Amino acid sequence: MSGLPMERWHPGYLDWWKTMGPEGFQESLVYLRTAIGVDPDGWATFDYVKMPEYRWGVLLAPREEGRRIGFGQHMGEPAWQEVPGEYRATLRRLCVIQGDTEPASVEQQRHLGMTAPSLYDLRNLLQVNVEEARHLWAMVYLLQKYFGKDGREEAEGLLVRRSGDPDKPRMLGAFNEATPDWLSFFMFTHFTDRDGKMQLESLAQSGFDPLSRTTRFMLTEEAHHMFVGGSGVGRVIKRTCEAMRAAGIEDPHDIAAVRALGVIDLPTLQKKANLHYSLSLDLFGSEISTNAANAFTNGLKGRYREDRLEDDHQLLNDTYPVLRLVDGQPGMVDEPALTALNMRLRDDYTNDTAAGTKRWNREIKKAGIDFRIVLPNVAFNRAIGVFAGVEATPEGEIIPAESFAARRDDWLPSSGDGDFVASLMHRETEPGHYAGWIAPPRTGINNQPGDFEYVRLQ
Repeated sequence: MSGLPMERWHPGYLDWWKTMGPEGFQESLVYLRTAIGVDPDGWATFDYVKMPEYRWGVLLAPREEGRRIGFGQHMGEPAWQEVPGEYRATLRRLCVIQGDTEPASVEQQRHLGMTAPSLYDLRNLLQVNVEEARHLWAMVYLLQKYFGKDGREEAEGLLVRRSGDPDKPRMLGAFNEATPDWLSFFMFTHFTDRDGKMQLESLAQSGFDPLSRTTRFMLTEEAHHMFVGGSGVGRVIKRTCEAMRAAGIEDPHDIAAVRALGVIDLPTLQKKANLHYSLSLDLFGSEISTNAANAFTNGLKGRYREDRLEDDHQLLNDTYPVLRLVDGQPGMVDEPALTALNMRLRDDYTNDTAAGTKRWNREIKKAGIDFRIVLPNVAFNRAIGVFAGVEATPEGEIIPAESFAARRDDWLPSSGDGDFVASLMHRETEPGHYAGWIAPPRTGINNQPGDFEYVRLQ
């Protein structure tokens, strides 16, 4: 799979990994899952490996003989094995945008290992990092194999941009945000990696078969990243609830009393969810998009799980309800379904995300604490789309900018919240031990025992 272009790109990639990859653990032996094939029953192996020696490589889902395009104006035609000339620029951009998110998240998370709450969590962080880096490889493979000189230049550009760099930032806003602590990491992998899932599911429907096959396998690994985030937040919630019950604290809004226990209060968790959910919504772009319509019509990017939908897969006369400003407040308006594809994908994302908050709330309810974590209205804290430039409460009420500013710290993490969370971030290196603000997992990785040494530190 490597070929000469990948061989030329590889040294630059290793330089990027050594300078921007996980800090402090390049020589450590890590109990990693490594993809070794595409067989669903045996695609991975678990063993200790140093991260620079990880098998990066490119893996594609098996080719489906006779696969045909499942939507748009080319519906029913054989899937393309080469790039159609008229769609070359659009397909290249789709690969570049997806590829740019992969190293960005590694860069955002590179310092977290130094404050890992356990070896279990450290290993999960490093697993996410090497898999995101392998997903970069997957997109670079497509760019170099199918897009010639332009693709090779774009592949180099993926190693030049840096998350948060004022001069050469990553392409999407959420991937330039800081990930300063482990709560942010868990929220990021729950909310923002789920956007990645939705985008990959849509690209997996592509009429360009190599892109479809590449992203279908990437989804196999992406599920673990969301598990790390969702279960991580759940473990934080469990530990907080345990500490509150042991101390006899019933009021979750007694923040000072809860924080004095050395755990993260539930209102702060709600504010972090508000932040990461709203940032992730911006990744879907404008609610109405001719670019999304053209990508669908041309067979380049389908809807979420397009192959499971029951309609004509062309949407020529269909409508879809879109949230807009109606008389100054959010309201639903029917729009042509073709131009509302971003809105539909965002709705699919919200429905998928809500399942995670339900699991968190079951943990809180089981502890007998009167509190629920809820997703804010999609108008809240937006920088892209219909609601950019307006201010809304988490319930969706449009309010004056000065009113929002006065209550911002009630709804989004304040500097004080960040300082408190940062004060808890102390590294735990003893196998089987966990920092006091997070509960142990229910089961070990690959059924390992509770005191398993997931990372052999150097």
